[in-house]
Amino acid sequence: MIFDRDIFITRIEEQANWDIIIIGGGATGLGTAVDAASRGYKTLLLEQSDFAKGTSSRSTKLVHGGVRYLAQGDVALVYEALHERGLLLKNAPHLVKDQEFIIPCYSWFSKIKYLIGLKLYDLLAGKSGFKGSSLLSADKVLSAIPGLKRGSLMGGVSYSDGQFDDARLALNLAQTASEYDGVLLNYMKVTGLTKNNGEVDGLSAVDMESGKGYQLQAKVIVNATGVFVDDILKMDTPASRPIVRPSQGAHIVLDQSFLRGDSALMIPKTSDGRVLFAVPWHGKVLVGTTDTPLDEHSLEPRPLENEIEFILETAGNYLAKKPARADVLSAFAGLRPLAAPQKNTNSTKEISRSHKLIVSQSGLITIIGGKWTTYRKMAMDVVDQAIALGKLKKEKCVTADVKIHGYMPEMQTGSLALYGSDAAGVKELMESEFGLDARVHPEYGYVKAEVVWMVRNEMARTVEDVISRRMRLLFLDARAALKMVPAVAAIMAGELGQDDQWIDAQIGTFTSLVKQYLLLSDGDEIGHYSEKTNLTET
Repeated sequence: MIFDRDIFITRIEEQANWDIIIIGGGATGLGTAVDAASRGYKTLLLEQSDFAKGTSSRSTKLVHGGVRYLAQGDVALVYEALHERGLLLKNAPHLVKDQEFIIPCYSWFSKIKYLIGLKLYDLLAGKSGFKGSSLLSADKVLSAIPGLKRGSLMGGVSYSDGQFDDARLALNLAQTASEYDGVLLNYMKVTGLTKNNGEVDGLSAVDMESGKGYQLQAKVIVNATGVFVDDILKMDTPASRPIVRPSQGAHIVLDQSFLRGDSALMIPKTSDGRVLFAVPWHGKVLVGTTDTPLDEHSLEPRPLENEIEFILETAGNYLAKKPARADVLSAFAGLRPLAAPQKNTNSTKEISRSHKLIVSQSGLITIIGGKWTTYRKMAMDVVDQAIALGKLKKEKCVTADVKIHGYMPEMQTGSLALYGSDAAGVKELMESEFGLDARVHPEYGYVKAEVVWMVRNEMARTVEDVISRRMRLLFLDARAALKMVPAVAAIMAGELGQDDQWIDAQIGTFTSLVKQYLLLSDGDEIGHYSEKTNLTET
């Protein structure tokens, strides 16, 4: 596998013409790259930041059909998502696992109601590799979730859904596309579209690292930029009206002592109409999510105070150990790119969760909506649409059977589990290069070899790329993430040929970023780790 930014840069300098260029390196864009490349098309993907920098690294980490959508009567959407859930478990078992969820019930009516609904969920899922639903006594619920308040608990309903690591799957999709000769570039910003007789036939882009500009041609241009689709559409038609209405989902991360056990908690209806999940994830507890309509978008959205208060209050109604602001290890938000309604509304319930394809008069293909679970189906629809427009020679979609990079027959255990089959390469680095088996944090198991691997084989370009999306520590424990910055920056500088000025800039930038993941009060200090040494060696 060739997954090297310098080599990919050389490729676009030598090859200006492509079958398909995809703008956007989130779930949908990366899925489209895998689909197109695996059909044999000359495929290029451009991402303005890092892969999955936006919404695709900020999900609730669930591969699911959507119990909420079933309750709303959207059976078709749930059926499609459950089918895709099964394919993800089959093709990426190193990242996707069967996770038990428990709905606590406080009346006999709720037990029967939820059991009936979840039996329909099981029926729609068919033989997908996930366990079916069942009734639980109050004692069994408390045994599975020791951190739950007993109160008037009368039992619960258990069901299974998928859990995964979103940013790691995104990276593996990029690597999979490259295995089919796709070219994928992070930190490559599209600055304009080019046309021939009114038809989009290419684009201009600039390398955010070197500042060099590129003119690239393609038979098909796909706009898969999530909440940024309107920015690309305005390059095509400056007067176009917005087609996306962002909805923000916020999450908090707590110590595992708040939940205990391996089962996840699902509250089916909160005061804002969403479900609330408390899910074990990488040794912590992920709690969320909210549903807040917004009128603006950004690469680094921040949870609103009322979202944090809502999550803490709602979780506190069910957990024996009531969480407070001081208990939050990290707080983050993601923006869902929902199709904008035709009328003014502040209710995201009225905005479609299904994905939508839009073909502009110029031939630009735009994809909006959807969710992580259905990324493969969305990608297939995009490429099929390009074929239907006569822009690509007809080739059959094969992604239902494509094993995603890192594939192992089942999820592994240990600190290198998320690497799947790549764990062997990381271990080889630890053994072959002196000192790379040393930790980069005194309390977490990450080692220097992982940083080296991420630079050499995963296109990590900044400290944030490593700590946030490849290691995930910024999302798990923001203060701890800050402590490993000097060591990570020093290792990366050596690998990338950077100097002390680069190291200082990386430390400063990441320190500022960490503040957005902490619930700081006025006067709070997070510390500033400026020394350029491995903290575990001092």
